[in-house]
Amino acid sequence: MGPPGPAGVAGLPGATGPAGVATGITGPAGPTGVAGPAGVTGATGVTGAAGPAGGPTGATGPTGATGVAGPAGATGATGAIGPAGATGATGTAGGILNFADFFALMPPDNAATVAPGTDVSFPQDGPTSGSSITRTSPSSFNLAAIGTYQILFQCSVTEAGQLILTLNGADLAYTVVGRATGTSQMLGMALVQTTVINSILTVRNPAGNSTALTMTPVAGGTRSVSAHLVITQFA
Repeated sequence: MGPPGPAGVAGLPGATGPAGVATGITGPAGPTGVAGPAGVTGATGVTGAAGPAGGPTGATGPTGATGVAGPAGATGATGAIGPAGATGATGTAGGILNFADFFALMPPDNAATVAPGTDVSFPQDGPTSGSSITRTSPSSFNLAAIGTYQILFQCSVTEAGQLILTLNGADLAYTVVGRATGTSQMLGMALVQTTVINSILTVRNPAGNSTALTMTPVAGGTRSVSAHLVITQFA
């Protein structure tokens, strides 16, 4: 067989074939694209109804440590006065706190006359109770405690004259007793209040009087006549 000959001239185009199927089969999904930018936030929705209550309240936790005390607050206004309390029981009645009796016997005591401005001696000690009334000399007496004392004194004297109590050297003008005539005793009684401890009391022939007083011995008979100074502390 010999070699092929040259190609012939192209023939005329054939008629157009019928149209193919319009839509092809869907291809597989492509990969996810890059996320776009966030959109604008939408308006807040309506609040939903309250949900049901939760479970029961839990147990109380342990008390915490006490904190540092704060500064004191301002003083509050004074409250109203409360009602009066019940009356207390009546206390025990008061009584004599101390007493002492000092005396003289004529003769032999007060052998010399008692000149104006000098004191009557009561050199002997009678009954006593307590320790706040003592003598400092035959004619002066110490009242140790501040308080109220009843003073009683009596003396038999021969002359008309006066007697007065002194306290710490000062005349107690409300205690003067006197006698113009006769031979009766001079009797004195007064309450004396002390304002300092260890006050000194005396019975004195007042200064300025002209008559020295004789403490009458054996007045009215043969026995020695007594003179007394009785001091009683009540308060």
